[in-house]
Amino acid sequence: MWLFLAFLLVPLVEIALFIQIGGLIGLWATLAIVVLTAVAGTMLVKSQGALVLSRLRDSFQTLRDPTEPLAHGAMILFSGALLLTPGFFTDTVGFLLLVPAVRSWLLREVAKRVTFTTMQMGNGPTRPSDPRDDVIDAQYTVDENPDRNGPPSQWTKH
Repeated sequence: MWLFLAFLLVPLVEIALFIQIGGLIGLWATLAIVVLTAVAGTMLVKSQGALVLSRLRDSFQTLRDPTEPLAHGAMILFSGALLLTPGFFTDTVGFLLLVPAVRSWLLREVAKRVTFTTMQMGNGPTRPSDPRDDVIDAQYTVDENPDRNGPPSQWTKH
C-alpha cells in the first residue's frame, strides 16, 4: 500500500513544485536547475560511492561486518537514481541521502524496526588447523589382475 501511495503522491508533488517554482523563476531557470542538480548529483554520487567502496573493501580485508558499508552503498545508489529523476522533491531527498549523517540516522531508524537473525552452516566455528588433521589413515590393495573386468576405459590413456 505504501509503495502505491509513493508512486501516486511523488509525481503529484513534483508537478506541483514544477508549477510553483516555474511560476516564480521562469521555465528556463527551472529547467537549468533540474539539469544542474542532475550533474552535481552525479559527481557527488561518484565521490561518495568511491568512499563507501573503499570502506567496504577495508571491512572485507579486516574481516569486519560489511553490513553498514553495504547499506550506505545501497542508499547512495538510490540517491543517484533520485538525482537523475527530474524534480525538486526527488532531488532534495537524493541530496539528503548523500549526507553521511543522514544515512547513519536512517540506518539506525531502520535497524530499530528490523529483527536480525543469524544463520550458521557447517559444524560451527572453525578452529586453528592442526598439522595432524592432514593425515588420512587408510589401507589399499593392488589388483594383480587389472584385466579381469574387461578392457580399460580409455580414460587413463595418454
